[in-house]
Amino acid sequence: MDFLTDTNNLLILVVAFLSGMMLLFPSLSKRGGQFLTPTQATQKINHQHAILIDIRSADSYKTGHIAQSRHIEVSELSSKTEKIAKDKPIILVCESGRNASKQVAAVRKLGFSDVSVLDGGILAWTQASLPLKKS
Repeated sequence: MDFLTDTNNLLILVVAFLSGMMLLFPSLSKRGGQFLTPTQATQKINHQHAILIDIRSADSYKTGHIAQSRHIEVSELSSKTEKIAKDKPIILVCESGRNASKQVAAVRKLGFSDVSVLDGGILAWTQASLPLKKS
């Protein structure tokens, strides 16, 4: 019992607990949706005809985007996805994957059941040496 009451040992236990929580945090922060690597996303596009929706700003989209991706900013998701078939797989793309993961629930509420996120976003796409189209 002396082990737990000693101040130094208690401090070590707190640090160990916090370190463990910090290691778990990244996996807890992914809000849903399947996260796809660039290779997996390419396969889903080719085999299942997935639709890419790039939710970055217009300026970011113009500097470089994945070919055949549709540019729909977050504020326009509900109005501009009306014409997209609900049975098609959707892959959300942003700069790093964080903003896209936050939008999965909103896109599902619009009636899309198969919603994925490009894990790492455009940054991961370029790191995988995959091409970007500029407009």
